[in-house]
Amino acid sequence: MTTNLLKNSTDNVSKLNYSVLIAEKEGGFQATVWGLPECQVFATTREDALKNLHELVNSRLQNVEIVTQEIEAPKSEHPWIKFAGKYKDDPQFDDMLADIEAYRREVDAGMEEYYRQLDAEEEVK
Repeated sequence: MTTNLLKNSTDNVSKLNYSVLIAEKEGGFQATVWGLPECQVFATTREDALKNLHELVNSRLQNVEIVTQEIEAPKSEHPWIKFAGKYKDDPQFDDMLADIEAYRREVDAGMEEYYRQLDAEEEVK
């Protein structure tokens, strides 16, 4: 349910805006506050359903206080951080990086050749 709590500083009145689902059911209308299935009424007309729902919500809110509360989400460690620097002292690490770089150059060269061939075919057409 989307609600907006508005405080009027002069008379300390709170106003709620809520979304209502209205459906024709069995020769009448069903009105339900979105997200609060227990706030539901049936009436013969759409207007009566809305009026009755308004009264129901108001009666439920008579002895309650609506507050907003800010909750700080826990900060979690990035899942890969525990692996950072894991291989810094491995004597084969530099060789592995060199192999990765060589493979990337090989793949890039293959893609470059592929695109050259495509361009050449387009020029022929």
